[in-house]
Amino acid sequence: MNEPKVFISYSWSSSHHQEMVKYWADRLIADGIDVIIDIYDLNEGDNKYTFMESMVTDSSVTHVLVICDAKYTEKADSRTAGVGTESQIISSEVYKKVKQSKFIPILCDINAEGEPIVPVFMDARIGINFSTPELVNENWEQLVRLLFGKPAHVKPKKGTPPTYITSDKPLPTSQIAAKFESFKQALLQDKKSLTMFRQDFIDSCIRYADELRIREQPKEDLPQKVLDDCGKLKSVRNYLCDWIILEGQITAPVEMANCIINVLEKIRELASRPKDLNSWNDTWFQAHSFFAYETFLYTIAALVKIGSYRVLHEVFTSNYIIPEVDRYGDVSFESFDTFLARSDVLQSALAPDKRNLISPEAELVKRQADRQDLPFDDIKQADLLALLMSFVRETRWYPGTLLYSGYRARYDLFIRAEQHKYYSRLSEITGNQTADELREIVDRAHDNQQHNRWLNFRHGGNFKDQLNMKQWDTIK
Repeated sequence: MNEPKVFISYSWSSSHHQEMVKYWADRLIADGIDVIIDIYDLNEGDNKYTFMESMVTDSSVTHVLVICDAKYTEKADSRTAGVGTESQIISSEVYKKVKQSKFIPILCDINAEGEPIVPVFMDARIGINFSTPELVNENWEQLVRLLFGKPAHVKPKKGTPPTYITSDKPLPTSQIAAKFESFKQALLQDKKSLTMFRQDFIDSCIRYADELRIREQPKEDLPQKVLDDCGKLKSVRNYLCDWIILEGQITAPVEMANCIINVLEKIRELASRPKDLNSWNDTWFQAHSFFAYETFLYTIAALVKIGSYRVLHEVFTSNYIIPEVDRYGDVSFESFDTFLARSDVLQSALAPDKRNLISPEAELVKRQADRQDLPFDDIKQADLLALLMSFVRETRWYPGTLLYSGYRARYDLFIRAEQHKYYSRLSEITGNQTADELREIVDRAHDNQQHNRWLNFRHGGNFKDQLNMKQWDTIK
Protein backbone atom coordinates (compact mmCIF):
# COMPACT_ATOMS: atom_id res chain seq x y z
CA MET A 1 0.00 0.00 0.00
CA ASN A 2 1.24 3.50 -0.84
CA GLU A 3 2.09 5.72 2.14
CA PRO A 4 0.79 9.13 1.08
CA LYS A 5 2.47 12.39 2.02
CA VAL A 6 0.38 15.45 1.25
CA PHE A 7 1.14 19.15 1.05
CA ILE A 8 -1.84 21.48 1.40
CA SER A 9 -1.78 24.79 -0.45
CA TYR A 10 -4.51 27.27 0.45
CA SER A 11 -5.27 30.96 0.87
CA TRP A 12 -5.78 32.66 4.22
CA SER A 13 -9.14 33.91 3.02
CA SER A 14 -10.52 34.19 6.53
CA SER A 15 -10.00 32.76 9.98
CA HIS A 16 -13.03 30.54 9.39
CA HIS A 17 -11.55 29.20 6.14
CA GLN A 18 -8.21 28.58 7.83
CA GLU A 19 -9.90 26.63 10.64
CA MET A 20 -11.80 24.56 8.09
CA VAL A 21 -8.57 23.69 6.24
CA LYS A 22 -6.91 22.84 9.58
CA TYR A 23 -9.85 20.52 10.37
CA TRP A 24 -9.41 18.74 7.03
CA ALA A 25 -5.66 18.40 7.66
CA ASP A 26 -6.28 16.90 11.11
CA ARG A 27 -8.84 14.50 9.68
CA LEU A 28 -6.38 13.35 7.02
CA ILE A 29 -3.71 12.79 9.68
CA ALA A 30 -6.22 10.72 11.68
CA ASP A 31 -6.75 8.62 8.53
CA GLY A 32 -3.05 7.74 8.43
CA ILE A 33 -1.87 10.37 5.94
CA ASP A 34 1.30 12.43 6.49
CA VAL A 35 0.20 16.07 6.01
CA ILE A 36 2.50 19.07 5.43
CA ILE A 37 0.78 22.41 6.09
CA ASP A 38 2.10 25.83 7.07
CA ILE A 39 0.14 25.80 10.34
CA TYR A 40 2.29 22.95 11.64
CA ASP A 41 5.40 22.97 9.46
CA LEU A 42 6.29 26.63 8.66
CA ASN A 43 8.23 28.35 11.43
CA GLU A 44 8.91 32.01 12.12
CA GLY A 45 11.62 33.32 9.85
CA ASP A 46 11.09 30.67 7.16
CA ASN A 47 10.70 31.83 3.58
CA LYS A 48 7.10 31.03 2.64
CA TYR A 49 7.75 30.90 -1.09
CA THR A 50 10.80 28.63 -0.72
CA PHE A 51 8.81 26.40 1.64
CA MET A 52 5.92 26.13 -0.78
CA GLU A 53 8.07 25.42 -3.85
CA SER A 54 10.18 22.85 -2.00
CA MET A 55 7.03 20.97 -0.94
CA VAL A 56 5.64 20.98 -4.47
CA THR A 57 8.86 19.70 -6.02
CA ASP A 58 9.77 17.28 -3.19
CA SER A 59 9.64 13.75 -4.62
CA SER A 60 8.56 12.33 -1.23
CA VAL A 61 5.37 14.43 -1.38
CA THR A 62 2.93 12.24 -3.28
CA HIS A 63 0.11 14.77 -3.70
CA VAL A 64 -0.55 18.49 -3.42
CA LEU A 65 -4.06 19.42 -2.31
CA VAL A 66 -4.94 22.79 -3.79
CA ILE A 67 -7.81 24.26 -1.73
CA CYS A 68 -9.59 26.23 -4.45
CA ASP A 69 -11.92 28.99 -3.28
CA ALA A 70 -12.66 32.35 -4.85
CA LYS A 71 -9.82 34.13 -2.98
CA TYR A 72 -7.24 31.46 -3.87
CA THR A 73 -8.25 31.63 -7.54
CA GLU A 74 -8.08 35.41 -7.56
CA LYS A 75 -4.55 35.44 -6.11
CA ALA A 76 -3.32 32.63 -8.36
CA ASP A 77 -4.66 34.31 -11.49
CA SER A 78 -3.13 37.62 -10.38
CA ARG A 79 0.27 35.94 -10.06
CA THR A 80 -0.13 34.64 -13.57
CA ALA A 81 -0.59 38.25 -14.69
CA GLY A 82 2.53 39.22 -12.77
CA VAL A 83 0.88 41.30 -10.06
CA GLY A 84 0.26 38.71 -7.32
CA THR A 85 2.24 38.75 -4.08
CA GLU A 86 0.82 35.83 -2.05
CA SER A 87 3.73 33.40 -1.82
CA GLN A 88 1.59 30.59 -0.40
CA ILE A 89 -0.38 30.40 -3.65
CA ILE A 90 0.98 28.04 -6.30
CA SER A 91 1.87 29.84 -9.49
CA SER A 92 1.60 28.47 -13.00
CA GLU A 93 5.40 28.38 -13.20
CA VAL A 94 5.68 26.11 -10.13
CA TYR A 95 2.71 24.07 -11.33
CA LYS A 96 4.55 23.24 -14.55
CA LYS A 97 7.70 22.03 -12.76
CA VAL A 98 6.25 18.67 -11.69
CA LYS A 99 3.90 16.03 -13.01
CA GLN A 100 0.49 17.66 -12.97
CA SER A 101 -1.28 14.51 -11.75
CA LYS A 102 0.34 15.30 -8.40
CA PHE A 103 -2.15 18.16 -7.91
CA ILE A 104 -5.67 17.53 -6.64
CA PRO A 105 -8.02 20.53 -6.74
CA ILE A 106 -10.34 20.65 -3.71
CA LEU A 107 -13.34 22.63 -4.94
CA CYS A 108 -14.74 24.95 -2.26
CA ASP A 109 -16.68 27.57 -4.26
CA ILE A 110 -19.10 27.30 -7.20
CA ASN A 111 -19.86 30.25 -9.53
CA ALA A 112 -23.29 31.45 -10.72
CA GLU A 113 -23.16 29.07 -13.70
CA GLY A 114 -22.64 26.09 -11.40
CA GLU A 115 -18.98 25.69 -12.38
CA PRO A 116 -16.20 25.25 -9.79
CA ILE A 117 -13.93 28.26 -9.22
CA VAL A 118 -10.32 27.24 -9.90
CA PRO A 119 -7.18 28.98 -11.18
CA VAL A 120 -6.99 29.31 -14.96
CA PHE A 121 -4.02 26.98 -15.28
CA MET A 122 -5.90 24.22 -13.40
CA ASP A 123 -9.39 24.60 -14.84
CA ALA A 124 -9.09 21.43 -16.96
CA ARG A 125 -8.32 19.20 -13.98
CA ILE A 126 -11.01 17.07 -12.33
CA GLY A 127 -11.34 18.03 -8.69
CA ILE A 128 -13.14 16.79 -5.59
CA ASN A 129 -16.19 18.78 -4.55
CA PHE A 130 -15.97 20.06 -0.95
CA SER A 131 -18.29 23.05 -1.50
CA THR A 132 -20.73 22.04 1.29
CA PRO A 133 -20.34 20.09 4.55
CA GLU A 134 -22.57 17.37 3.08
CA LEU A 135 -20.33 17.04 0.01
CA VAL A 136 -17.25 16.89 2.22
CA ASN A 137 -18.65 13.86 4.03
CA GLU A 138 -19.93 12.31 0.81
CA ASN A 139 -16.60 12.69 -1.05
CA TRP A 140 -14.15 12.18 1.83
CA GLU A 141 -13.69 8.48 1.12
CA GLN A 142 -12.98 9.29 -2.54
CA LEU A 143 -10.16 11.64 -1.48
CA VAL A 144 -8.61 9.19 1.00
CA ARG A 145 -8.80 6.34 -1.51
CA LEU A 146 -7.14 8.54 -4.14
CA LEU A 147 -4.29 9.45 -1.77
CA PHE A 148 -3.70 5.80 -0.85
CA GLY A 149 -4.01 4.63 -4.44
CA LYS A 150 -6.97 2.40 -3.54
CA PRO A 151 -9.84 3.49 -5.81
CA ALA A 152 -13.35 2.16 -5.17
CA HIS A 153 -13.60 0.97 -8.76
CA VAL A 154 -10.76 -1.20 -10.02
CA LYS A 155 -10.46 -1.92 -13.71
CA PRO A 156 -10.99 -5.69 -14.16
CA LYS A 157 -8.35 -7.95 -15.61
CA LYS A 158 -8.59 -8.25 -19.37
CA GLY A 159 -10.50 -11.40 -20.27
CA THR A 160 -10.67 -13.49 -23.39
CA PRO A 161 -12.41 -12.22 -26.54
CA PRO A 162 -16.11 -13.16 -26.67
CA THR A 163 -17.11 -16.13 -28.77
CA TYR A 164 -18.78 -13.97 -31.41
CA ILE A 165 -15.35 -12.45 -32.12
CA THR A 166 -13.29 -15.65 -32.14
CA SER A 167 -15.91 -17.77 -33.93
CA ASP A 168 -16.88 -17.59 -37.57
CA LYS A 169 -20.46 -18.31 -36.55
CA PRO A 170 -22.62 -15.23 -35.94
CA LEU A 171 -24.20 -15.33 -32.48
CA PRO A 172 -27.37 -13.59 -31.31
CA THR A 173 -26.12 -11.07 -28.81
CA SER A 174 -27.92 -7.84 -29.57
CA GLN A 175 -31.63 -8.20 -28.77
CA ILE A 176 -31.25 -11.02 -26.24
CA ALA A 177 -28.42 -9.16 -24.50
CA ALA A 178 -30.52 -6.00 -24.25
CA LYS A 179 -33.52 -7.91 -22.88
CA PHE A 180 -31.32 -9.73 -20.37
CA GLU A 181 -29.79 -6.49 -19.11
CA SER A 182 -33.26 -4.96 -18.68
CA PHE A 183 -34.39 -8.03 -16.75
CA LYS A 184 -31.22 -8.00 -14.64
CA GLN A 185 -31.75 -4.38 -13.61
CA ALA A 186 -35.41 -5.05 -12.82
CA LEU A 187 -34.41 -8.00 -10.63
CA LEU A 188 -31.66 -6.12 -8.77
CA GLN A 189 -33.92 -3.11 -8.24
CA ASP A 190 -36.80 -5.32 -7.08
CA LYS A 191 -39.22 -3.85 -9.60
CA LYS A 192 -42.85 -4.97 -9.49
CA SER A 193 -42.75 -5.45 -13.27
CA LEU A 194 -40.09 -8.19 -12.99
CA THR A 195 -42.40 -10.80 -14.55
CA MET A 196 -42.80 -8.66 -17.66
CA PHE A 197 -39.04 -8.14 -18.05
CA ARG A 198 -38.40 -11.85 -17.54
CA GLN A 199 -41.00 -12.79 -20.15
CA ASP A 200 -39.51 -10.31 -22.64
CA PHE A 201 -36.10 -11.90 -22.17
CA ILE A 202 -37.36 -15.47 -22.51
CA ASP A 203 -39.47 -14.57 -25.55
CA SER A 204 -36.41 -13.07 -27.24
CA CYS A 205 -34.49 -16.33 -26.67
CA ILE A 206 -37.31 -18.49 -28.03
CA ARG A 207 -37.94 -16.13 -30.95
CA TYR A 208 -34.31 -16.24 -32.05
CA ALA A 209 -34.18 -20.04 -31.76
CA ASP A 210 -37.43 -20.38 -33.69
CA GLU A 211 -36.07 -18.26 -36.54
CA LEU A 212 -33.32 -20.85 -36.99
CA ARG A 213 -35.80 -23.68 -37.56
CA ILE A 214 -35.62 -24.98 -41.11
CA ARG A 215 -38.91 -24.51 -42.94
CA GLU A 216 -37.99 -25.58 -46.44
CA GLN A 217 -35.57 -28.02 -48.05
CA PRO A 218 -32.09 -26.63 -47.27
CA LYS A 219 -29.91 -25.92 -50.28
CA GLU A 220 -26.63 -26.25 -48.35
CA ASP A 221 -25.04 -29.32 -46.78
CA LEU A 222 -27.54 -30.39 -44.07
CA PRO A 223 -25.04 -31.88 -41.56
CA GLN A 224 -22.93 -28.72 -41.65
CA LYS A 225 -26.03 -26.52 -41.33
CA VAL A 226 -27.20 -28.46 -38.27
CA LEU A 227 -23.75 -28.16 -36.72
CA ASP A 228 -23.60 -24.42 -37.46
CA ASP A 229 -27.06 -23.89 -35.96
CA CYS A 230 -26.01 -25.76 -32.81
CA GLY A 231 -23.18 -23.25 -32.51
CA LYS A 232 -25.54 -20.31 -32.93
CA LEU A 233 -27.92 -21.71 -30.32
CA LYS A 234 -25.08 -22.06 -27.81
CA SER A 235 -25.26 -18.35 -26.95
CA VAL A 236 -28.98 -18.73 -26.15
CA ARG A 237 -28.04 -21.63 -23.87
CA ASN A 238 -25.55 -19.35 -22.14
CA TYR A 239 -28.04 -16.53 -21.61
CA LEU A 240 -30.53 -18.97 -20.11
CA CYS A 241 -27.81 -20.25 -17.75
CA ASP A 242 -27.01 -16.67 -16.73
CA TRP A 243 -30.70 -16.11 -15.99
CA ILE A 244 -31.01 -19.25 -13.86
CA ILE A 245 -27.84 -18.53 -11.87
CA LEU A 246 -28.92 -14.93 -11.26
CA GLU A 247 -32.61 -15.31 -10.44
CA GLY A 248 -32.39 -18.78 -8.92
CA GLN A 249 -30.65 -17.33 -5.89
CA ILE A 250 -33.39 -14.75 -5.31
CA THR A 251 -36.80 -16.01 -6.45
CA ALA A 252 -38.84 -18.48 -4.37
CA PRO A 253 -38.23 -22.12 -5.43
CA VAL A 254 -41.82 -22.84 -6.51
CA GLU A 255 -41.99 -19.78 -8.76
CA MET A 256 -38.51 -20.40 -10.14
CA ALA A 257 -39.31 -24.04 -10.88
CA ASN A 258 -42.49 -23.08 -12.75
CA CYS A 259 -40.55 -20.56 -14.85
CA ILE A 260 -37.81 -23.07 -15.75
CA ILE A 261 -40.30 -25.82 -16.60
CA ASN A 262 -42.21 -23.41 -18.84
CA VAL A 263 -38.99 -22.45 -20.66
CA LEU A 264 -37.94 -26.08 -21.08
CA GLU A 265 -41.34 -26.91 -22.58
CA LYS A 266 -40.94 -24.08 -25.09
CA ILE A 267 -37.47 -25.32 -26.00
CA ARG A 268 -38.75 -28.88 -26.36
CA GLU A 269 -41.43 -27.61 -28.75
CA LEU A 270 -38.72 -26.09 -30.96
CA ALA A 271 -37.42 -29.62 -31.60
CA SER A 272 -40.71 -30.45 -33.38
CA ARG A 273 -41.94 -29.20 -36.72
CA PRO A 274 -43.67 -25.81 -36.86
CA LYS A 275 -47.44 -26.14 -36.98
CA ASP A 276 -47.71 -24.46 -40.37
CA LEU A 277 -45.49 -26.99 -42.19
CA ASN A 278 -47.15 -29.62 -44.32
CA SER A 279 -43.96 -30.99 -45.86
CA TRP A 280 -40.84 -31.59 -43.79
CA ASN A 281 -38.10 -33.98 -42.74
CA ASP A 282 -37.44 -34.64 -39.06
CA THR A 283 -33.70 -34.21 -39.63
CA TRP A 284 -34.36 -30.49 -40.19
CA PHE A 285 -34.96 -30.00 -36.46
CA GLN A 286 -32.01 -31.93 -35.06
CA ALA A 287 -30.12 -28.77 -34.14
CA HIS A 288 -33.03 -27.79 -31.89
CA SER A 289 -33.28 -31.32 -30.53
CA PHE A 290 -29.64 -31.04 -29.49
CA PHE A 291 -30.29 -27.54 -28.14
CA ALA A 292 -33.04 -28.90 -25.89
CA TYR A 293 -30.78 -31.72 -24.67
CA GLU A 294 -27.79 -29.47 -24.00
CA THR A 295 -29.86 -26.75 -22.33
CA PHE A 296 -31.50 -29.31 -20.05
CA LEU A 297 -28.08 -30.55 -18.88
CA TYR A 298 -26.87 -27.00 -18.34
CA THR A 299 -30.05 -26.17 -16.43
CA ILE A 300 -29.37 -29.06 -14.05
CA ALA A 301 -25.71 -28.02 -13.68
CA ALA A 302 -26.66 -24.39 -12.99
CA LEU A 303 -29.20 -25.39 -10.33
CA VAL A 304 -26.66 -27.66 -8.63
CA LYS A 305 -24.15 -24.81 -8.68
CA ILE A 306 -26.47 -22.43 -6.81
CA GLY A 307 -27.85 -25.10 -4.49
CA SER A 308 -31.46 -24.99 -5.72
CA TYR A 309 -32.27 -28.56 -4.68
CA ARG A 310 -36.03 -28.02 -4.38
CA VAL A 311 -36.12 -26.62 -7.90
CA LEU A 312 -34.08 -29.58 -9.15
CA HIS A 313 -36.65 -31.95 -7.64
CA GLU A 314 -39.45 -30.14 -9.46
CA VAL A 315 -37.59 -30.12 -12.78
CA PHE A 316 -36.92 -33.86 -12.59
CA THR A 317 -40.33 -34.94 -11.30
CA SER A 318 -42.58 -32.69 -13.37
CA ASN A 319 -44.35 -33.87 -16.49
CA TYR A 320 -43.70 -31.90 -19.66
CA ILE A 321 -46.50 -31.23 -22.10
CA ILE A 322 -45.99 -32.89 -25.47
CA PRO A 323 -46.03 -30.43 -28.39
CA GLU A 324 -49.36 -30.55 -30.18
CA VAL A 325 -47.84 -31.78 -33.45
CA ASP A 326 -46.30 -34.79 -31.63
CA ARG A 327 -49.34 -35.93 -29.61
CA TYR A 328 -50.93 -39.24 -30.38
CA GLY A 329 -53.92 -40.75 -28.63
CA ASP A 330 -54.66 -39.54 -25.11
CA VAL A 331 -51.06 -39.08 -23.96
CA SER A 332 -50.33 -35.41 -23.34
CA PHE A 333 -47.25 -35.43 -21.10
CA GLU A 334 -43.75 -36.91 -20.99
CA SER A 335 -41.08 -37.31 -18.33
CA PHE A 336 -37.78 -35.38 -18.42
CA ASP A 337 -36.41 -38.04 -20.77
CA THR A 338 -38.13 -36.10 -23.53
CA PHE A 339 -34.95 -34.00 -23.64
CA LEU A 340 -32.77 -36.93 -24.74
CA ALA A 341 -31.51 -36.42 -28.28
CA ARG A 342 -30.20 -38.75 -30.95
CA SER A 343 -28.87 -37.32 -34.20
CA ASP A 344 -27.56 -39.24 -37.16
CA VAL A 345 -26.94 -35.89 -38.84
CA LEU A 346 -24.54 -34.85 -36.05
CA GLN A 347 -22.79 -38.21 -36.41
CA SER A 348 -22.08 -37.34 -40.02
CA ALA A 349 -21.03 -33.75 -39.24
CA LEU A 350 -18.74 -34.56 -36.31
CA ALA A 351 -17.13 -37.67 -37.77
CA PRO A 352 -16.69 -37.10 -41.51
CA ASP A 353 -13.97 -39.75 -41.47
CA LYS A 354 -16.73 -42.34 -40.86
CA ARG A 355 -15.69 -42.96 -37.24
CA ASN A 356 -18.57 -44.29 -35.16
CA LEU A 357 -19.18 -41.94 -32.24
CA ILE A 358 -21.03 -43.76 -29.45
CA SER A 359 -22.80 -40.49 -28.65
CA PRO A 360 -22.36 -37.66 -31.16
CA GLU A 361 -24.56 -35.48 -28.93
CA ALA A 362 -22.17 -35.95 -25.99
CA GLU A 363 -19.22 -35.22 -28.27
CA LEU A 364 -20.76 -31.89 -29.28
CA VAL A 365 -21.63 -31.04 -25.66
CA LYS A 366 -17.96 -31.58 -24.84
CA ARG A 367 -16.81 -29.39 -27.73
CA GLN A 368 -19.17 -26.59 -26.72
CA ALA A 369 -18.40 -26.74 -22.98
CA ASP A 370 -16.54 -23.44 -22.79
CA ARG A 371 -18.14 -21.77 -19.75
CA GLN A 372 -15.66 -21.26 -16.92
CA ASP A 373 -18.41 -21.19 -14.28
CA LEU A 374 -19.99 -24.41 -15.61
CA PRO A 375 -17.10 -26.55 -16.86
CA PHE A 376 -17.54 -29.90 -18.55
CA ASP A 377 -17.14 -31.77 -15.24
CA ASP A 378 -20.25 -29.95 -13.98
CA ILE A 379 -22.14 -31.08 -17.06
CA LYS A 380 -21.03 -34.70 -16.55
CA GLN A 381 -22.20 -34.48 -12.94
CA ALA A 382 -25.58 -33.19 -14.17
CA ASP A 383 -25.77 -36.11 -16.59
CA LEU A 384 -25.04 -38.56 -13.77
CA LEU A 385 -27.73 -36.94 -11.62
CA ALA A 386 -30.18 -37.31 -14.52
CA LEU A 387 -29.30 -41.01 -14.70
CA LEU A 388 -30.00 -41.39 -10.98
CA MET A 389 -33.33 -39.61 -11.38
CA SER A 390 -34.25 -41.85 -14.30
CA PHE A 391 -34.09 -44.79 -11.86
CA VAL A 392 -36.21 -42.91 -9.35
CA ARG A 393 -38.75 -41.92 -12.01
CA GLU A 394 -38.59 -45.30 -13.79
CA THR A 395 -37.79 -43.69 -17.10
CA ARG A 396 -34.79 -43.82 -19.43
CA TRP A 397 -31.63 -41.72 -19.68
CA TYR A 398 -28.40 -42.27 -21.55
CA PRO A 399 -25.53 -40.42 -19.77
CA GLY A 400 -23.43 -39.96 -22.87
CA THR A 401 -21.08 -37.32 -21.47
CA LEU A 402 -19.83 -39.84 -18.92
CA LEU A 403 -18.09 -41.64 -21.76
CA TYR A 404 -15.49 -38.91 -21.25
CA SER A 405 -15.02 -39.62 -17.53
CA GLY A 406 -11.66 -40.79 -16.30
CA TYR A 407 -11.16 -44.25 -14.84
CA ARG A 408 -11.67 -43.13 -11.23
CA ALA A 409 -13.83 -40.08 -11.89
CA ARG A 410 -15.81 -38.81 -8.92
CA TYR A 411 -18.20 -35.89 -8.69
CA ASP A 412 -18.56 -33.43 -5.84
CA LEU A 413 -22.31 -33.78 -5.26
CA PHE A 414 -21.99 -37.53 -4.74
CA ILE A 415 -18.72 -37.46 -2.82
CA ARG A 416 -20.17 -34.98 -0.32
CA ALA A 417 -23.24 -37.21 0.06
CA GLU A 418 -21.11 -39.45 2.27
CA GLN A 419 -21.76 -36.90 5.02
CA HIS A 420 -25.25 -36.90 6.50
CA LYS A 421 -25.67 -33.13 6.26
CA TYR A 422 -24.84 -33.24 2.54
CA TYR A 423 -26.76 -36.39 1.77
CA SER A 424 -29.86 -34.38 2.69
CA ARG A 425 -29.30 -32.35 -0.50
CA LEU A 426 -29.34 -35.48 -2.64
CA SER A 427 -32.36 -36.74 -0.73
CA GLU A 428 -34.23 -33.48 -1.38
CA ILE A 429 -33.55 -33.76 -5.11
CA THR A 430 -34.67 -37.38 -5.36
CA GLY A 431 -37.69 -37.22 -3.07
CA ASN A 432 -36.53 -37.48 0.54
CA GLN A 433 -35.60 -41.14 0.58
CA THR A 434 -33.12 -42.51 3.07
CA ALA A 435 -29.78 -43.66 1.67
CA ASP A 436 -30.81 -47.31 1.98
CA GLU A 437 -34.11 -46.62 0.19
CA LEU A 438 -32.34 -44.81 -2.63
CA ARG A 439 -29.72 -47.56 -2.98
CA GLU A 440 -32.55 -50.10 -3.21
CA ILE A 441 -34.23 -48.08 -5.96
CA VAL A 442 -31.01 -47.98 -7.99
CA ASP A 443 -30.28 -51.69 -7.49
CA ARG A 444 -33.80 -52.67 -8.50
CA ALA A 445 -33.63 -50.52 -11.63
CA HIS A 446 -30.28 -52.05 -12.50
CA ASP A 447 -31.60 -55.59 -12.05
CA ASN A 448 -34.59 -54.83 -14.25
CA GLN A 449 -32.55 -53.20 -17.03
CA GLN A 450 -29.14 -54.84 -16.91
CA HIS A 451 -29.57 -56.14 -20.45
CA ASN A 452 -29.10 -52.53 -21.62
CA ARG A 453 -25.41 -52.10 -22.47
CA TRP A 454 -25.43 -48.39 -21.66
CA LEU A 455 -25.80 -49.02 -17.94
CA ASN A 456 -22.11 -50.01 -17.90
CA PHE A 457 -20.96 -47.00 -19.81
CA ARG A 458 -17.37 -46.85 -18.53
CA HIS A 459 -14.60 -49.39 -19.05
CA GLY A 460 -13.44 -50.89 -15.76
CA GLY A 461 -16.39 -49.69 -13.72
CA ASN A 462 -20.03 -48.69 -13.78
CA PHE A 463 -22.39 -45.91 -12.83
CA LYS A 464 -22.58 -47.05 -9.20
CA ASP A 465 -18.92 -46.19 -8.72
CA GLN A 466 -19.42 -42.68 -10.00
CA LEU A 467 -22.58 -42.24 -7.92
CA ASN A 468 -20.49 -43.25 -4.88
CA MET A 469 -23.69 -44.89 -3.68
CA LYS A 470 -22.11 -47.38 -1.27
CA GLN A 471 -20.83 -44.47 0.81
CA TRP A 472 -24.01 -42.36 0.93
CA ASP A 473 -24.86 -41.08 4.40
CA THR A 474 -22.11 -43.07 6.15
CA ILE A 475 -20.54 -40.12 7.98
CA LYS A 476 -22.84 -38.72 10.65
